[in-house]
Amino acid sequence: MTGQTLNLRITLVAPPAGVRYSLQEGDDMPVGQVLSDGGDLSLDVSVRFVEDDKGVRYLGPFVKNQGGRRFVYFRVGILAGQHDSPWSRRGKVWFEDLPVDLAREAVRTGARLEARFPGKAKDGSPACATVRPIAGWRMLE
Repeated sequence: MTGQTLNLRITLVAPPAGVRYSLQEGDDMPVGQVLSDGGDLSLDVSVRFVEDDKGVRYLGPFVKNQGGRRFVYFRVGILAGQHDSPWSRRGKVWFEDLPVDLAREAVRTGARLEARFPGKAKDGSPACATVRPIAGWRMLE
């Protein structure tokens, strides 16, 4: 059940400047911290894509499972290791928004998939909770 590698890029569109972001590995480990300059910010993550008698699953140290639904967290501010930040948030990127046929093709070709997400909430603070792709997932060249 090792699966094949699926490479993903989570791009936050124009998140607030001066805020640190990271991925979450395991239960509480910020990985790949990046400080926003106000431009688009990308976080790259690789997961295992498994397709067997249990169906399609996404696995690995960055993948979370909530009631059978899988997602990846990005961390914001304090949770990303920026101890002086006023923000302590996480955002969920759900795999249910990723078309399975596109994931299969990316695994087959070794391509990276990208989805762009809002970097700010309606009040201008960092986006958090469930974030949905602005225009779906796409294969990068």
